[in-house]
Parts: sequence; structure tokens; C-alpha cells
Amino acid sequence: MAKNLGNTQDLVEVESIQDDALILKDGSLRQIVMVGGINFSLKSEEEQDTIIYSYQNFLNSLDFPIQTIIHSRKINIDNYLTLLDERAKSQSSELLQNQIGEYKEFILSFVRDNPIMAKTFLVVIPFFAIQLPDKRTIKTITKAIPFFGKKDGAAEKRDEAEAAEEKRADIEKNLEQLKQRTNQVIEGLRTIDLEVKVLNNEELVELFYNFYNPSTTEKEKISGAGNQN
Repeated sequence: MAKNLGNTQDLVEVESIQDDALILKDGSLRQIVMVGGINFSLKSEEEQDTIIYSYQNFLNSLDFPIQTIIHSRKINIDNYLTLLDERAKSQSSELLQNQIGEYKEFILSFVRDNPIMAKTFLVVIPFFAIQLPDKRTIKTITKAIPFFGKKDGAAEKRDEAEAAEEKRADIEKNLEQLKQRTNQVIEGLRTIDLEVKVLNNEELVELFYNFYNPSTTEKEKISGAGNQN
């Protein structure tokens, strides 16, 4: 007998995305910062020591946890190959058309033997709010106790509206504290001469879509932080 696997959304901890932040089902918040890389091996020994010391100071300055993620995936070059076909067709010279065709075959054979990988460096900043019982929770508890009695429909709707407003106010307050943490992380990383960008709502949706659809999505570069040499 087949097991009931449930809804895929049950496996995703994200409840919503707003104000460039993730709101998780447990009430905690996250912001994700994309960081450009440094070609550490090309730096002089003195520069390497400076980077290590600065990064150490950055970590020691934090009084909250952070999570670092290196996301690697194969780049889909279909668009690039299509562009080569269009360039070849637009050439009036048969020689140039043949050269572009040979170049395309070289790219295809190279990628077959050496998949082109792209790395994205991410820093996740969390904020865990102190969870106090909201009006909806209190309502559920009191409803189960006969002493409190039942409320009419209008009263229940007022309670739900007040609970929703209370939740929105809490999220706004928590977002402000999360953004303070994010600014601290950004300032610390910039002291190491790293390019930093907070992912916005659209970029967060794209990021998670790519996470959960690795075989069907095309790798698109999220604008902002590129590699630094």
C-alpha cells in the first residue's frame, strides 16, 4: 500500500517572503546576503594575512549566529548556443559561418567532458523572536474551557482581525531588528573588501526555485555581487 507522502509545501519551512526577508513557519526571520568571491591564492602573503585577520575580527564582532552557503550548479548554455546559431545565420561570409559552427562544436564537446559550474556564496542572517501567545492562541485555549463560554460570530471576527494586526506589527518590529543585524554583517564583510548584496523578494523567489528545481531550471546570474580577483 502506497504511503501518503503529503504536500511538497509541507517540506518547505518558508511561510512567506516580504520586505526582502524570509518569514518561516516557526515565526523566525531570515535575510540572505550574496557575497562576491576573492581569488585568495593570487593575493600576496601579506594580503592573505590581512584578509584572514579581518575575517576573524568580523566573526568575533557578531553576537548572533550566521550560516554560510556555497551553492554550486551546472550552467545551462542553451541560450549561448542559440546566440551562436543566430550569429552564424547573420554572417554573409561562408568562412565566418563555418568558423562559428566549428566554435560551437568545440564548446559542445568541451562541456560534455568538463561541465561548467557556477558558485554562489551566500550568508544567511537569522532572527528568532520571543514567541508570546497571540490573541488567536489565547482564543483557541479559552474556547476549549467552558468557563469562558462562546462568542458570537462578530466577536470572533474582531478577535481574528486583532490577532492578524498584532502579527503584522510583530513582524514589522522583528524585521527592523533583523535588518540591523544584516547591516552589521554587510559592514563587516565590506571591511574585507568583499562585494555584498541583500537579495530582494524576486531574487529570493528565484533562488529557492532553483534550489528545489535543480534539473529543470536554467542557471541565471542574480545581479549584484560578482567574483572579485
